[in-house]
Amino acid sequence: MTDELVHSLQNEEDGEQPDITRTPTLAMVAELAGVSLKTASRAINGEKHVASSTRDRVLKAADEVGFRINAMASLLKRGVSNPVVCLITGDLSNPFYSMVAKGVEREIRSHGMTLTIASSDEDPVAERILVDEFVSQRVRGLMIVSTLDDHSEYDVYRNRGVPMIFLDRPAVGLDAESIVLDNYAGTQLAMRDLISHGHRKIGYLGDYPRLRTRQLRFMAYADALNEVGVTGWEKWVRDSAHDVDSARALTVELLTGDDPPTAVFAGNNQITIGALQAVRDVAPQTALIGFDDFALADLLGVTTVSHDPTEMGRLAAMRVLANSGIRQSSTQEHVIPTQLIRRGSGERRPVENTPLEPSV
Repeated sequence: MTDELVHSLQNEEDGEQPDITRTPTLAMVAELAGVSLKTASRAINGEKHVASSTRDRVLKAADEVGFRINAMASLLKRGVSNPVVCLITGDLSNPFYSMVAKGVEREIRSHGMTLTIASSDEDPVAERILVDEFVSQRVRGLMIVSTLDDHSEYDVYRNRGVPMIFLDRPAVGLDAESIVLDNYAGTQLAMRDLISHGHRKIGYLGDYPRLRTRQLRFMAYADALNEVGVTGWEKWVRDSAHDVDSARALTVELLTGDDPPTAVFAGNNQITIGALQAVRDVAPQTALIGFDDFALADLLGVTTVSHDPTEMGRLAAMRVLANSGIRQSSTQEHVIPTQLIRRGSGERRPVENTPLEPSV
């Protein structure tokens, strides 16, 4: 035993604080236990063919020097994947993502894995940091609801053996699988229904313009109005309504302005809730259809473009497990179908009324 190690242990026995600047190492454990480094490693890792007396001596030495094995580092060193699947969302407050997570967890649970959920809060920098951390940990799979509009920078991770599956918003500039909603067709269903009820002055409330979901839903909105010869519809478009409060404010602005629309299409569940509040407060006669269901939509009589986010999560988990440890090259896009559920709000006929004063 070295004088340095003896002095360190003697200080601890005498009640002195150990030297925290020196990190306990396996070599220190081996020396104190009087065994080789290889034997110490085998004993601590619980491997076979180590005598019980030797194992006890090594574990006692490890406890005395304060050595703790880094289980994760040990797994990674041996090339073993971490039995964790990770989901990075844009906004944890959105119930849509909790339903996606539910589908993921149901699928992976039977495979003995756990789910870790993190949020980028729609911040590209935060997303990049999370992706780098999870890939470095060699998680079994990574599912991303990305806030980036180009994913080519993620190509450096393709040889790490951690499959990336993109949810809701497809991969752009990267060979990776995506699982998305039928955004264009779903919006077309809503627009055609409003048009069939006589509406031509239809407002659009969208999320951040950089998001592919917003782009496809807006494209379907514009195409539907152009097909029936409506011009000047740009004045009824509002964007960046990412949460309930901003959606409500933009809807109030839209419905109390000059030449307000008689109907509104809301681009996601949070936007729909904000729009519903505004319609109730300033223009109750306005027709409203939202993309995504939300809690109590049926009781409130809100017509929505509906789909199954739990199925999206389940399918994503299946693809992650199928691709684990494989260098990905697939750009396949799996599309979850949508349907229009009529509950009353979207079936209102056009009424040209002066809006009420907005409530404070």
